[in-house]
Order: sequence, then structure tokens, then C-alpha cells
Amino acid sequence: MQKIIFSIFLFAVLSCTKEKAAQQQNQCNCGTIANDGIDNGCYWLEIRNNCSGNKKKFCFDQDIWLNAQVGTNFCVTNQQQW
Repeated sequence: MQKIIFSIFLFAVLSCTKEKAAQQQNQCNCGTIANDGIDNGCYWLEIRNNCSGNKKKFCFDQDIWLNAQVGTNFCVTNQQQW
């Protein structure tokens, strides 16, 4: 019985995680971090847009830049699409 309950719980958690990832992929202000760097005090992330496939560099503060990893999904809240 415990195995059945655990299986149902695990399935529910995995389903929600996949659904959230799919929603983020369809958001046009999100994309995959392709590169990062620092130029003239700008901590930049180059992000490939999920909808258009275009890459664009954005400046962020040091805390955000340090926590962002190349290859992960990232959403830019003040942009609609690029």
C-alpha cells in the first residue's frame, strides 16, 4: 500500500515539474543562457529566446549573474521578446 501511495505522489510531483518546464519554454521572454561575461562593469548573460531563437545580451546585477548558469532556462521580466 505504501508503495502505491509513494508512486502516486512521485508521479504527481514529476508531472508538475514537467508542466512548469513546458510553460517556461513557451514564454517568449524566456530562453536558455548561451554565454556569460563581464564587460565594463556589466555582468551580462547572452540568452537564446525560446520563441524566436535569437540571442541577446542583457546586463544584470552581480548576484543574479553569479546564480545564473550557462545552459539553464532564464526569464527576463522586463522584455516581451527579442
